[in-house]
Amino acid sequence: MPNENTWPGPITAMTLFAEDLAATKAFYIEVFGLPVYYEDEASAVFKFGGTLINVLTIGEAPSLIEPGRVATSDAGSRVQFTLEVDDVDATCAMLTARGVELLNGPMDRSWGIRTASFKDPAGHIWEVAH
Repeated sequence: MPNENTWPGPITAMTLFAEDLAATKAFYIEVFGLPVYYEDEASAVFKFGGTLINVLTIGEAPSLIEPGRVATSDAGSRVQFTLEVDDVDATCAMLTARGVELLNGPMDRSWGIRTASFKDPAGHIWEVAH
């Protein structure tokens, strides 16, 4: 049984599946300004604070999740990642200067935060918020 004082622990890694690993890797380098933490022919890993984001070519995904099924990027989004920023508008200006097309925002939400969102080449939704 897990120790109640340490369960659940922090999320240390997430694996995202990508049809075009090279394009998604380039997007993360350019848009987030992050170096590649680790890579091999099937994946590129980036470190967001204490969380590793592993971008894995979709062809390798079944070996991780079978008998679960891998959805295609056009099947719709079932996850959104949120990055806290100091200034949503300034971050959006920086993102658009880097060629990112915003899905929405910047906008003030009824729950008291300002947000905007965009997607990576694999279809994963990212939100900036303050």
